[in-house]
Amino acid sequence: MSVSEFDRLVVTPRRTEHVRSRPHGPLSAEPPRPTAPPRDENAASRSPSLALIMLLATLGVVAYAVFLLNPANRGDALPYVMVITAETILVVQALLAMWTVLSSGYDPRGFSFHHAQDRLFDLPEIVRDEAEDDPTRWTLYLHDRPVTVDVFITTYGESLDTIARTVRAAVALRGRHRTWVLDDGRSDDVRDLAATLGARYVRRLSSHGAKAGNVNHALTIAKGDYFVILDADFVARPELLVETVPFFVSDDVAFVQTPQTYGNLDTLISRGAGYMQAVFYRFVQPGRNRFNAAFCVGTNVIFRRAAVDDIGGMYTDSKSEDVWTSLLLHERGWRTVYIPTVLAVGDTPETVEAYTKQQLRWATGGFEIMLQHNPLSPRRRLTLDQRLQYTVTATHYLSGIAPLVLLLVPPLQIYLDLTPMDLTISPSTWLLYYLGFYGMQIAIAFFTLGSFRWEVLMLASVSFPIYTKALWNALTGKEQAWHVTGRAGRAESPFNFMLPQVLCFAFLLLTSAVGVWKEWGDDPLPSLALAWNLTNTFILGAFVVTALRESRRARAAVPSAGGAA
Repeated sequence: MSVSEFDRLVVTPRRTEHVRSRPHGPLSAEPPRPTAPPRDENAASRSPSLALIMLLATLGVVAYAVFLLNPANRGDALPYVMVITAETILVVQALLAMWTVLSSGYDPRGFSFHHAQDRLFDLPEIVRDEAEDDPTRWTLYLHDRPVTVDVFITTYGESLDTIARTVRAAVALRGRHRTWVLDDGRSDDVRDLAATLGARYVRRLSSHGAKAGNVNHALTIAKGDYFVILDADFVARPELLVETVPFFVSDDVAFVQTPQTYGNLDTLISRGAGYMQAVFYRFVQPGRNRFNAAFCVGTNVIFRRAAVDDIGGMYTDSKSEDVWTSLLLHERGWRTVYIPTVLAVGDTPETVEAYTKQQLRWATGGFEIMLQHNPLSPRRRLTLDQRLQYTVTATHYLSGIAPLVLLLVPPLQIYLDLTPMDLTISPSTWLLYYLGFYGMQIAIAFFTLGSFRWEVLMLASVSFPIYTKALWNALTGKEQAWHVTGRAGRAESPFNFMLPQVLCFAFLLLTSAVGVWKEWGDDPLPSLALAWNLTNTFILGAFVVTALRESRRARAAVPSAGGAA
């Protein structure tokens, strides 16, 4: 490979007039070849159309709130209080989310980043050492000084094939680094795999602190200036270090987080779980940059070692160690960066079991922050913006409990004739208010995701038992066991993890039958309560059908797995 080809491969066009201030001769007189302009990852967030949709959605939310709080529309006390409680949670979360999304046009890549990226590699040194064809040998520089990077791959019982894909990609990252496999599963096979693929292997004798403890243990051995954390199922792209390390030219940056993107959107559960997070990674996290409140999500992240040492290591007293660690870093005055560049692709939960365990762990960690480390407390050394953003994070999963409250409202009217609203307006006027809130949320989904994903609606509507249990765990201090997405082993029946949803579906199905019987012949159109209940029944029923299909696939896979063994 010629020097000019090498230069075009690793360096942006800005670097064609200078290489590095150290005394080296010119690399080549050949002019650079034209390259395609980089993709603007923030273009969608700066779109005037997005701003217009957000403005209309905000007006719709306010109008809907005024409609609900109008004393003239108040119905019976019990269902009215239930509706107001649930809708208040949803409305507040929606307003704060839209405010954050509107801030997402900010690009954290300033002049210092681009200058540092231009000077990240010493090209004459690379040519002199004959390392042109081996990017893993290229020394990384910041402030014209070499820096060392450790790449940690945390494992805990994942399949060897999954770990091997991740290790191969990590070893091949562009830029000199050391790859470490941190094995909390204490597997000799994983140890041998790491040795075969050229990675270092670390095994500890206990699993205290789960993933955070695993990383802290590795930090007693690895002494790099920076360290990357990759879950065992996230395959990194070669340019991960090139796109993240230059941010650390600013001495106050604690970590650089990149999105979680998934390559296994093959089942209804995996699509729903993946799409649920798409808006967060494409719009919400970039918006948090504006407030210095972007938080770590546990993988696809690179830390400054000195920053983590400043807070005594990764936080180990919660299974949401990533958010807690971010919070402590922000309280110490560190700055964090999020970039929406996809630099690693992994797996999202594919089964009801995996989804349930993942969401239970995440939600429990969020509620722990709300109950144990209230961001609004004057004792927290946070800015007002950071307080609000962490409060949103800590209370986010309350919006997952709200559907449970709303599910119970139609049965109150069908069985007991208790109505939440005493409406004197026409159905079309009521529909206008209702769509002002929920219809605009669908419009936002269309704009941000390209279409409305009904899988997201289904999972958002049926996850209330998970979040209710998470809140209970946080209130009682119950220890939540650690579970890993994609862990090897035979999956249990999905119905072992969704008994509340099944019982709720049976209750709603019976309620729908009672509602149809009571209204039979009275009106060709169902009442609002019956239509509402039928919709809820359909959504719960879709989840039950999904579980039935998953159960059949699991049973069908057992003979083939046994035969292969």
